[in-house]
Amino acid sequence: MNIAMANQSKSSGRLLANGVQVLQPAYFALVMATGIVAIAAYLDGLDRIGRALTWLNGLAFVVLWLMTLARLIFYPRDAFRDLMDHSRGVGFFTAAAGTAVLGAEMVVVFGRYRAALVLWSIAALLWLLLTYVIFTAFTVKQQKPTLAEGINGGWLLAVVATEAVSQLATLLSGSAGRQEQFLFIALCLWLCGGMLYIWMISLIFYRYTFFVFSSSDLMPPYWINMGAVAISTLAGALLIQHASSALFLSSMLPFLKGFTLFFWATATWWIPMLVILGIWRHGQAFPWRT
Repeated sequence: MNIAMANQSKSSGRLLANGVQVLQPAYFALVMATGIVAIAAYLDGLDRIGRALTWLNGLAFVVLWLMTLARLIFYPRDAFRDLMDHSRGVGFFTAAAGTAVLGAEMVVVFGRYRAALVLWSIAALLWLLLTYVIFTAFTVKQQKPTLAEGINGGWLLAVVATEAVSQLATLLSGSAGRQEQFLFIALCLWLCGGMLYIWMISLIFYRYTFFVFSSSDLMPPYWINMGAVAISTLAGALLIQHASSALFLSSMLPFLKGFTLFFWATATWWIPMLVILGIWRHGQAFPWRT
């Protein structure tokens, strides 16, 4: 009996170690998605569900960070290989985005501004490090994939992370004691995220239309085509709401409204496009299929 329990314990340990070793960098998307649902539930009056999901999200956040840190300590080569990979490296941006979304939950659901400020500081530092480490690595590496192999919707996680940090900065601006500084940071990040989206979506759309695109290529990350510009809309809307708190924002209010509408219209355009492509991927029943 003891031998069987020992063997079972060893087997469980190996499974956990293997799970840590092959941990997907993009697993913090769990925190992002849960946080979005929690905030939406709370704002719709489902207070208990919003709070319960936020507690659950906090637990998921801690577990994922423990696994990530264990991977960095015990399997640094695997983590570094992912960081340099054009397809998997961008997944690390979910850590920054997830941290910022959890911070937004602290503000919206619990009103815990100090905890949110700590999370924002971590998210901002992660965003800064990941942005310049990942894109520098992609730039200087000698062996690179083709555009068709290397680009996908997952690249837009860089946009999501940027805009998530921006919107949390705006939420914190009223209580951080440095309102204009936080709003200026939020504005700059919002603009950077918008420019990143324009760069990246141009490459993704080019890959859509000028390279052979099989149904197996249309993976879930392509939904970020819409999600990235949707969170850009949210970040812009928050800046508009807080425009009266800073002279530089109120002076450029028409620009803020115009670009936020631009982001909203683009996000809305993507929804039917992605639905149609999803039907094509799973059904492949269109008469023009070759």
